[in-house]
Amino acid sequence: MAQFDTAFDANSVDPATAYEVLPAGRYQAQIIESDLRVTKDGMGQYLWLMLDILEGAYQGRKVFDQLNLINRNAQTVEIAQRTLSAICHATGKMQVSDSEDLHLIPLTIVVTIDPAKNGFGERNRIRYLTPEAAAKSGGNPASGARRPQRSAPQTSSASPTPTPTPTPTPRPGSAPWKRPG
Repeated sequence: MAQFDTAFDANSVDPATAYEVLPAGRYQAQIIESDLRVTKDGMGQYLWLMLDILEGAYQGRKVFDQLNLINRNAQTVEIAQRTLSAICHATGKMQVSDSEDLHLIPLTIVVTIDPAKNGFGERNRIRYLTPEAAAKSGGNPASGARRPQRSAPQTSSASPTPTPTPTPTPRPGSAPWKRPG
């Protein structure tokens, strides 16, 4: 039981609404918040990102991403570093020492929808386009979704990858996306 100091009046506060994924499509966005967070198992860290849609029918909507920059699985770290590199290319910031260096810079993203699985609902997946890739694909980058599409589950016919070696945890105060060495 939790006793409140004063009575809560639900009439004075708008209720929370159900979270809905952003429709698949191409958007102009910017990173507005970021944070380095510890993974559920406590063995790694991920860069959490909040992006704001800048134009079109979904202007003001938020979409989220996370990059597992410190993880025992080397392939997971490589994917996160490649994504961070894509963000750097998309923002024109080729060397960063703080995730805030990437804030408030317009960039083009492509949003797809991963289907519900493992008891969790649908979720957005974000891909970051370099200015060159955005220009090549043409059209208005802020057009949003005209024909929502769901991304197909990814299957791989490739042979299993060997067990990766653990990635050392960087010393405190160092940038987590920098490779040791």
